[in-house]
Amino acid sequence: MGKAKKRSLHLGINDRITNLSREDAVLATIEALRKPSGGHDAYNLITLFGLTAEELLEAGASYETIKSLQGLLE
Repeated sequence: MGKAKKRSLHLGINDRITNLSREDAVLATIEALRKPSGGHDAYNLITLFGLTAEELLEAGASYETIKSLQGLLE
């Protein structure tokens, strides 16, 4: 294990999310999209789980927000 990874684990940086289901990821993505500074977290969750526009719309995301992420979700 490298020094950086060992340091990250020691600081607990990777302990933010231990077990995350797909449904929880969709809800967390919507919450991140509603925050002005949550775009990076939303991007990470979308790419990690391969979320679709349909899933996000059904969970309550606005159409305008999903349309702005069109390149990411296709």
